Amino acid sequence: MARAIWTGAISFGMVTVPVKLYSALNRKNVRFHQLSGKTGVRVAQKRIDPQSGEEVPYESIVKGYEIAPDRYVVIEPGELEAIEPKKTRTIEIEDFVELSQIDPIYYEHPYYLAPGPGGAKPYRLLLEAMRETGKVAIARVVIRSKEQLVAIRPMGDALGMATMLFADEVLSPERLDEVAEAAGVKTTKRELEIAEQLVGSLAGDFEPERYRDTYREQVLAMIERKAQGEEIAVQPPQEEVAAPAPDLMSALKASLEAVRTREGAVAGTGNGSGKPRKAAAKKAPAGKAAAAKKGAAKKAPASRKPAKQR
Repeated sequence: MARAIWTGAISFGMVTVPVKLYSALNRKNVRFHQLSGKTGVRVAQKRIDPQSGEEVPYESIVKGYEIAPDRYVVIEPGELEAIEPKKTRTIEIEDFVELSQIDPIYYEHPYYLAPGPGGAKPYRLLLEAMRETGKVAIARVVIRSKEQLVAIRPMGDALGMATMLFADEVLSPERLDEVAEAAGVKTTKRELEIAEQLVGSLAGDFEPERYRDTYREQVLAMIERKAQGEEIAVQPPQEEVAAPAPDLMSALKASLEAVRTREGAVAGTGNGSGKPRKAAAKKAPAGKAAAAKKGAAKKAPASRKPAKQR
């Protein structure tokens, strides 16, 4: 059973929603330890004073902020504790905004919020209100002595919460000279038409299970083979010969033709060897969608139970 990493409450207006916080990630990174090449024993990391060559005990370590090369401002633990944000158990909602207004670059780490004791009804009420209005809550919360800016939104039958970067932490692409140079390049109407056709031919619904970390799978497979005693033959890298770059129009046409040929071959085999992309569903206007949703809600029988979460 999953363990909550934080418990508290969401606060908006005079309403309080008891919640528990759970991580939404299970990182699959392959981690290696540093070993001695001679003995195979794991190498210990030590804090060494480069002037004396002696190891520095952990209790003697202090924090220093570098203000110039080899010049530091030393900060005592008590000084940091004095200005730490007040530890609360409240997620304070400050604003409700449109999801489309938040650039994904601001999202950092995803979590799930589950209702705490006695919080099922206000939790469900907040979730449904946000779903009906299409809004995302922007809030602040203190986790592990650090104030976090977070976004809360409905995710199926759960509330999702993502920590966010502050605006001054995000660098603008305008600082890149190459982007500025590319902005001045002109394209032809015909090039744009073919590029749009190519994008349209590759368009489809986002299906996250279609994408796998093939490198991680290969690393784990190699580790398994070596653990079973298999010798791994390392092939020398082959030099890549750079092919002459085709002109842009030729590359666009060739790419479009390759996609059409591949889709035609997949459709013709019918043996399940390939999976054609689904056409992206067209979105109904907001007004019509809302009216349809309300109409469907009126027709639904009163005894209908909510769908189970998958």
